[in-house]
Amino acid sequence: MEINVNTDNTIDRHQGLDERVRESVESSIGRFAEQVTRVDVHLSDENSQKHEDGSNYCMMEARVAGYAPVVVNAHAQNLHLSITSAASKLKRALDSALGRLNDKKMRETVPLAEDATADKNLTSGA
Repeated sequence: MEINVNTDNTIDRHQGLDERVRESVESSIGRFAEQVTRVDVHLSDENSQKHEDGSNYCMMEARVAGYAPVVVNAHAQNLHLSITSAASKLKRALDSALGRLNDKKMRETVPLAEDATADKNLTSGA
């Protein structure tokens, strides 16, 4: 699973931030590593000059093989909280999306030819 971290010009990007994002994503969705090919993380501080609460923004987009991208976002008082919150939301979203995919794969339809044969056996044996 590839993890790409992107920031706008309001965020001071450094190695520690990249590691924090990777650790958060891997700990949250590591069990989906086979299905998720890439996660793009976008970080920004929407009100960098105003210093308002909830201005730190994190958007995560997971690319899932055989499924539409799963996108979540979170606002928080600081960047670390927004990353943690978005990772948690991504985990729930992938649980739901991949659960639906697996449910569809697990359902097997009974061919009509077998149904007809089964009905004949039930009626002829009675």
